[in-house]
Amino acid sequence: MSENTFYVTTPIYYVNDKPHIGHAYTTILADVLSRYHRELGVPTFFLTGTDEHGQKVQKAATEHKMSPQEQCDTTVLRFQELWKKLGMTNDDFIRTTEERHKKIVRKILQDLYDKGEIYKSEYKGRYCVPCERFFTDKDIADGNLCPECSRETQEIVESNYFFRMSKYQDWLIDYIKTHPDFIQPSFRANETLGFLQKPLGDLCISRPKSRLAWGIELPFDSDYVCYVWFDALINYISAIGYGSDEAKFKKWWPVNYHLIGKDILTTHSVYWPTMLKAMGVEPPKTIFAHGWWLIGQDKMSKSVGNVVNPMDMIEKYGIDAFRYFLMAEMSLGQDASFSEEAFVSKYNSDLANDLGNLLSRVVKMVIKQFNGKLPPCGELSENENELKETVLNAVSQMENSIKNMKLNQGLDAVMNAVRAGNRYMEKTAPWTLAKNGNLEKLGTVLYTSAEALRIISGALFAVMPSKMSELRKTLGLKKDEIENISFAALQKWGALSAGTEITDIDGLFMRFKAEEAVPEKKNEKPKDKAPAPASETGIVTIDEFFKTQLKTAKILEAEKVDGADKLLKLQIDIGGEKRQLVAGIAQFYQPSDIIGKTIVVVSNLKPAKIRGIESQGMLLAAKDGKSLKLITVDGGDFPSGSSVG
Repeated sequence: MSENTFYVTTPIYYVNDKPHIGHAYTTILADVLSRYHRELGVPTFFLTGTDEHGQKVQKAATEHKMSPQEQCDTTVLRFQELWKKLGMTNDDFIRTTEERHKKIVRKILQDLYDKGEIYKSEYKGRYCVPCERFFTDKDIADGNLCPECSRETQEIVESNYFFRMSKYQDWLIDYIKTHPDFIQPSFRANETLGFLQKPLGDLCISRPKSRLAWGIELPFDSDYVCYVWFDALINYISAIGYGSDEAKFKKWWPVNYHLIGKDILTTHSVYWPTMLKAMGVEPPKTIFAHGWWLIGQDKMSKSVGNVVNPMDMIEKYGIDAFRYFLMAEMSLGQDASFSEEAFVSKYNSDLANDLGNLLSRVVKMVIKQFNGKLPPCGELSENENELKETVLNAVSQMENSIKNMKLNQGLDAVMNAVRAGNRYMEKTAPWTLAKNGNLEKLGTVLYTSAEALRIISGALFAVMPSKMSELRKTLGLKKDEIENISFAALQKWGALSAGTEITDIDGLFMRFKAEEAVPEKKNEKPKDKAPAPASETGIVTIDEFFKTQLKTAKILEAEKVDGADKLLKLQIDIGGEKRQLVAGIAQFYQPSDIIGKTIVVVSNLKPAKIRGIESQGMLLAAKDGKSLKLITVDGGDFPSGSSVG
């Protein structure tokens, strides 16, 4: 591998269920690192994919009454669609059911078998289905519970094939001790060394087809399939040409970072390097185990029901805000706590208040005072030089944070530069300069602030590519400058050209109310209002009720709203008047199911824009838990436009 290349991988994800925030975090992290390295001018390869063999997949297929391949083909789309929605720039997406992967797995198995590294023997032990791992009696400390996930294990006695992993125990211990970057953070290396204090057994790498049919058949025994971990780990080299494209493989291997969750540390830091050693392949440069996202103090778990769905967060707050929070909130290697309240607080503080406010101040004053043309910059005073130094220093800190896997610290430095920009505006008071007619100094202040935003937006682009593209477009940057960012350009002050046209932008980041998770209206002020007496809370008068006009309406057309999984756009007829509604019913109704229905709508509601689409009213529906039903009129021929109530 050349020192001038960057290869990063995520784990390949099981296709037995939909992706959750843990999957999203690791993949966004890989994407952000890849984007930053491209900005640094480093040739980059980013790999992700899905693990599609094994007992969990076979079990899920049985439960869903489909074949294992159908289960894979159905579930993999959820990952591919989410990664596309999250703006992933992966260079490859590998599936372990693809022939290009299976061919290499079979080749490696045969090679190791021919060298005597794989042998057949009878095995007795405890097996955990969710972890797809065997454990010896000495590994099981608490009854028959799995030491990894604390679930019940099964005793199994059967003949299987084994990889001579124990042969490489001493080598691995020595390698870890002499290569401090091999397992990061360093305390994870100590965990692995602690694991290796016990005698290392050989690794069972097969399952009899009589117990598990869904897997890659062993090339030397057709009665067995390959054990899922031995199969899955090989994706990291099969995708980059091992055994098929030697030049490509030499270009990218060894990998710079295997990004993994700490729960799969042993498989990556013990199984994988010993497999590679037996194959005669160099170990990974770094295995980096990040922490878990917790809800309070608890790990997210489907059984507990506290798993965060990335789609829900994206739907509410947007893709870039979600990416920013995950990158800014977790110190790599440590656990982090997730709550929607903390998300909204950080969003409002960093993005809406600090960054959004600075951009709005600059843009509106350039438009008002200089007819939308960026003014020239005069001589820099102490205030300008102080901001310039802070911004350029933030870029250097971000570059260092990437190299040291401390992304949250780099983002802190950039957001400190944003806050410095707001302080600069307060110190220089451009509104006062405008009032006094001091246009030369005003021009310097606005140019300096705009140039700071150019650099800041570039430093944040890898984390928030969509929003930073909008920001850079607003500053008048040319098309090739908006997304083709280099750190070299960010480290040079004064790239903006005087006279560039600045365009207005209507709220780059809208504020959200933490308790409701809905955007606040601009300039909305709390109203001092005495609370209603307890006996009257929620009570309306008959006059108040009749201010709402409920009418029947017929649905003429229905279609899904792009990028919004919960929304349908409807064309309705209210007594001969055609209107458009946007309704959050897409999870309960297909468009074809509701065309022709006669529903009840609030017809005199003030129009509002939802995802940029005007909605002229609101339909009524009844909801009970996870079930929702439209309020419809008995009798399909009932005329639209009729009053209800």
